[in-house]
Amino acid sequence: MLRPWSLPLVVVALLTEMAIAMITTAVAQSPTIDEPVYVGTATVYLEQHSLRYNPEHPPLGKLIVASGLAFADVHLDPAFAGDQTQLGRHVLYEPGNDPGRLLFLARLPTIVLTLLFGLVVFAFARDLTGPAGGVTALALYAFSPDVIAHGSLATLDVPVTGFLLTSTWLLWRARDRPARYLPFAGLALGAALATKMSALPAVPVLLTLAAVSSWRTVPRLGRAVAAAIGVALIAVAVVWAAYLAVDPRLRWAEPAGLPALHGPRSLAGWLPLPRPYVDGMRVQFAFEDRTWSTFLFGTYHPGALWYYVPAALLVKLPLGALALGLAGAVVLVVRLRPAALYVLVPTAVLLAAAMTSTRDLGVRYAISVPMFLAVAAAGLVVVHRRWVHAAVAALVVFAAVSSLRTFPYYLPYSNEAFGGPAETHLRLHDSNVDWGQDLGRLHQRYPHDRLWLVYKGSGVPSAYGIDAADPRTVPPDEVHGLLAVSDSAIAKADAQLTALLSGSVPIDEVGHSITIYRRPQF
Repeated sequence: MLRPWSLPLVVVALLTEMAIAMITTAVAQSPTIDEPVYVGTATVYLEQHSLRYNPEHPPLGKLIVASGLAFADVHLDPAFAGDQTQLGRHVLYEPGNDPGRLLFLARLPTIVLTLLFGLVVFAFARDLTGPAGGVTALALYAFSPDVIAHGSLATLDVPVTGFLLTSTWLLWRARDRPARYLPFAGLALGAALATKMSALPAVPVLLTLAAVSSWRTVPRLGRAVAAAIGVALIAVAVVWAAYLAVDPRLRWAEPAGLPALHGPRSLAGWLPLPRPYVDGMRVQFAFEDRTWSTFLFGTYHPGALWYYVPAALLVKLPLGALALGLAGAVVLVVRLRPAALYVLVPTAVLLAAAMTSTRDLGVRYAISVPMFLAVAAAGLVVVHRRWVHAAVAALVVFAAVSSLRTFPYYLPYSNEAFGGPAETHLRLHDSNVDWGQDLGRLHQRYPHDRLWLVYKGSGVPSAYGIDAADPRTVPPDEVHGLLAVSDSAIAKADAQLTALLSGSVPIDEVGHSITIYRRPQF
């Protein structure tokens, strides 16, 4: 039993551990594939107040990144006219900026936000089951390798899910005091919508929960409907505010080549949202219409797999956290049914949305699962059996040890059943294991060697002191010596790269994301 005076100490200790893990990770990693785009766009927000870059994502997440960049002496050439990928490279590497310092300042706001969401996890679980449940949930959250990995990056996946989780918690609290908590739930929902469009599938669920919370206090249909409408209006206002914060005049030119809105998608044109938001949805529709390849359990698939996300989660979630989350979900359904409605239904809807996407690029699209299941796991503490509490404690420790063992390589984490982080690349690819994050570590391992490098990422190798050339640009018989290849490139190797690898011997790995080969001279 936790004593009241010890509870704040436990919470602070868990969040301190998480902060150390995230800061250490953030300092060590080169930019992942998406980060330069967000950093470049955030810089344009600060200096030019323009919405023209990265329209597929709303502005709030990049404004969060900009809050860190505001402390940097960042330089942007006013005459720059490239695309968003070139923009990111330009901001990080070309005008004399310090890419390491710039990237850390961009990542720092997400780290702080991730820690604050930890307090939401604790408070939500404590409200459901008491202090012991709050500590259980926070421990699973604080040691989650996926949350640590993506919470330490200047990306959008943890912020959007954290805002949705916050909105859900506030809706739960609104069951007793709707007038106090429903407006704040609307603000959190709006923040999610203004961060990333992956929040859209959760909107009908959360508005329904707003009506349910209002109905519980005053069982009147009109009042419940009004509560849902009020939450929706506040959320819409937040989205508008995010766009106006960037450009108060909301100047906007529709990007070329956007698909027309047909069928159910035509409903997007009727949403009371800024035109850039609707056009951003059209960009997302175009992405979904593309054919994306999938790599799962060592097999390449030219298209999406409906079971990819559950299978990847089975690999990526710590076994202790997975067992506790699933068992806790059962307890919620059996003993705490009102709580199940608030915790499990949003999780199921967000998971279903990730499963039906055509982009099988990583469990970051389903980061809601470890975050919401941490809250669900707290349900086990209401089972008043000593052996259950002992099992919960043991599984929390197991999950924590599994996470600590992967330090500081959280991005390529996989659990013990699948061989740990050293073998993740044999089963998954992209942001599950190799997202371009290990250029710095590659230079540290081979500081004086000239390399042949096949790199899948957004960093610039020469900026990290790496002397390398692409072996695919010369005849194969000229490639000999050390060959460094990103594991994501290996997973989808074409005939040319396959031929290079077939005559090479693997001798080392860097960060569990880059494999080093020695290629003899023929």
